[in-house]
Amino acid sequence: MGEDRRLTAVVALAQGMAAAQGPREAWRAAAAGACDALGGSFAALSVWERERGRLRVLANVGERAAGEEEFPEDESYPVHQFPEIAEFLHERWAGGGEPNAWVETAAGPAAGNRPGYVHQRVAALRRRGRGSCVVAPIVLHGRAWGELYVARPAGAPVFGRADADFATVLAAVVAAGIAQTERLEEATRLAFTDALTGLANRRAVDGRLDEAVERHRVEGAVVSLVVCDLNGLKRVNDTLGHAVGDRLLERFGSVLSLCGAMLPGALAARLGGDEFCLLAVGPPAADVVSAAGELCRRAAELELGEGVACGVASTGDPIGPVRSARRLFRLADAAQYRAKALRATGPVVAGREGPDDPVIRLADEPPPEGTEGAERRRFRGRRG
Repeated sequence: MGEDRRLTAVVALAQGMAAAQGPREAWRAAAAGACDALGGSFAALSVWERERGRLRVLANVGERAAGEEEFPEDESYPVHQFPEIAEFLHERWAGGGEPNAWVETAAGPAAGNRPGYVHQRVAALRRRGRGSCVVAPIVLHGRAWGELYVARPAGAPVFGRADADFATVLAAVVAAGIAQTERLEEATRLAFTDALTGLANRRAVDGRLDEAVERHRVEGAVVSLVVCDLNGLKRVNDTLGHAVGDRLLERFGSVLSLCGAMLPGALAARLGGDEFCLLAVGPPAADVVSAAGELCRRAAELELGEGVACGVASTGDPIGPVRSARRLFRLADAAQYRAKALRATGPVVAGREGPDDPVIRLADEPPPEGTEGAERRRFRGRRG
């Protein structure tokens, strides 16, 4: 391959990884870019899981053999079957050497010359109808991260030393791309996570609730929202200090997460201050109310605080049409407001008190005349 062609291939690989939306796309772009750059027919990207002592395949691209999935659930290989992983990805590099790529062929050397890993690589090549492969270690943040594997079919020109050297360069480009993906993933995680409790934050709830209401509109999925107001936080902050108040918030966050686990796929979130919520899509309204009841019970048993005011709104109850996330939020918030006013020890559920349900009346009540859109109380549901 000419120098211009190789430079173009490197640029294309880097651009493909930079444009990826999420880890899977980045893995696919890395493997596909390397496969094209090296003139291979198949490529795989794998990560070295030290704690499990295995090499786990993240993505397979190109001409996949039987049993090779694009994004395998659990295709992995024990490191003891491939001692060169430890040698090339750790010992040699840590000892001051370079993490250079190497070539294996289906012909292989004599079985006794390099036992163990040669046999495994060679057997794999033969079994899958491949003639040769180049394996390039990937080093990230100063540590061995995994490997890039590119193969050619039987009968095609065998990889040579120049290909291995080029694969080493490609592996460095892939490592830079993976580092960028990890930074973006971390930034995204932080953007949608409450720093104190580790739960989702308001931004995450807004996005998920919009999607949930759309599913309800299109598919009829049951969407339920539990809105909670943690009682007694101000007293704890004023008398015991904000550090103790933070501990109360953390403990309640753990209780919320535990109760949310009763509802498959539920999102547990802190909206801000002493306000929390659970969002569930799919479970029946009765299950959500049961989980909210358990939440109230457990919150009352916390050493600090004074329990929780809990309101529930579900499209599985007679609350009228829900065409926007804002209306469901208003209903759940109104139910929580009523629970707080009544000092209820259990959840208040919108739509459960007949045709003139006070929660629905409160949520749907128009703003007072002359307030230009002001609401009876500050509902957290977004306007629109």
